[in-house]
Amino acid sequence: MKRFLSGIVCGLGGVSPGLSGSVMLVIAGYYDKTIEAIGTFLKKPKENLKFLLPLFMGIVLGVLLFGQIVSVVLEKYEMITRLTFLGFILGTLPLFYNKVKKKDFKNQYYIIMLLAFLIGMMVMFSNAKFDQPQTLTFMQSIIMGLILSASTIIPGIDSSVLLSSLGLYEIYIESIATINFTILIPAVLGAGVGVLAFSSIINHLIKKHYTLTYSIIFGLFLSLVPSVINESVVIELNLNTLVSFIFLILGTLISYKLSMYSFEDE
Repeated sequence: MKRFLSGIVCGLGGVSPGLSGSVMLVIAGYYDKTIEAIGTFLKKPKENLKFLLPLFMGIVLGVLLFGQIVSVVLEKYEMITRLTFLGFILGTLPLFYNKVKKKDFKNQYYIIMLLAFLIGMMVMFSNAKFDQPQTLTFMQSIIMGLILSASTIIPGIDSSVLLSSLGLYEIYIESIATINFTILIPAVLGAGVGVLAFSSIINHLIKKHYTLTYSIIFGLFLSLVPSVINESVVIELNLNTLVSFIFLILGTLISYKLSMYSFEDE
């Protein structure tokens, strides 16, 4: 039940601009084990399936539940919502930083973090935009699924930003809200293939090059902060600003506590 509930929260991250499913996995304390379980799935299928099934069922339900809700809340209470999400990210930074420094950390890895941060910023704020298609072909739906899988596996990859750049974000949200199986089924297939591929690669890199891999991931993770605060966050002396900062503090405290005392089963 804990993994199922955590999966629902991760699904929220998957449809929230500025966040990603992988960030929520970190907050819930399941990131390392999820990557390992998927990356070694064929070696221990029964054990890994037992761990992954409730988590992924929760993620799917979370995406379906929050797909339309996030769109409405962002439209009506954008500043409050974005600062809450920012709090989720800030509260996780101590845990992530400790993970980076866990094994054989050297000062040159700060350069790796900086480069990864800059690359993440370039992706997030790229001005390259593609025209929005009226509908998606089978292959476009699969590509959308691959993008979603990357955001689930790699913290710092914001699927909503990438989908928006490709002109696919509105169709993605609409297909969830209307349960359009013509788009969703191939997208799920693409996501499944992508999750297996990306997790195997990340799991291998963590095993072989732990500090380098986590330095890159941490840099990408930091690049989420500016993407969450965008031009909608205007600091003024009013009630909305006060409430927004209260939710920022609450989000930070909640994610910090969850990252220190994860949901992971004993």
